[in-house]
Amino acid sequence: MKRVVILCNGAFPTTDYPLYLLGSAEGVVCCDGAVEKFLSRYPDRTPLAIVGDMDSISDQLREKFAHVLVHYEEQDYNDQTKAMRWVLANHPEVEEITILGATGLREDHTIGNLGLLMEYTRMFDLGGRRIQIVSDYGTAFAVTDTCELHLGEGRRFSLFCADNSVKISSAGLEWPTDDVVFDAWWKATLNRTVQPIVQLTFSHPAPALIIID
Repeated sequence: MKRVVILCNGAFPTTDYPLYLLGSAEGVVCCDGAVEKFLSRYPDRTPLAIVGDMDSISDQLREKFAHVLVHYEEQDYNDQTKAMRWVLANHPEVEEITILGATGLREDHTIGNLGLLMEYTRMFDLGGRRIQIVSDYGTAFAVTDTCELHLGEGRRFSLFCADNSVKISSAGLEWPTDDVVFDAWWKATLNRTVQPIVQLTFSHPAPALIIID
């Protein structure tokens, strides 16, 4: 199994690209009550697993899918992270994990889930796996060091970093990030790619979040 979708219980996607990712995934892991949204679109499919603390799933579905329930009682991590942990532990062969439904409905969940993409680079041994959050409005992914991104010209581009000591110089963006001090979330947002390839050069390794349209 190479491509897995984790479906969170936020805003269910409605546009073509995230729905294609969901429909074509080799396996879908639902976070707790997100299984109801999954079944409303794919009533004949069975999730690879339903992961979480089971606080938002009906008794009927809990009984029907008992064979794929993965119940984590601990509350140190959210259901998205529990699902990531399960996928990586049970399917080490996976090459791409797309997280859907991670945004919308609640701002605190949205911010937390996006921030966790950076934390996953420290929490897990991701190797060369592609990990991304996709919504109706964009795609988010984390990088940790100097990189070359083949994104195409004319795309919206925002960059976040939790390490205010790092310097990230750039090429291929309308507004270079060379002098940005990452001490506030807005500092390198609302940019635009002006070349097909964006180059980011880090002064030292640090988790950073990129969101593109």
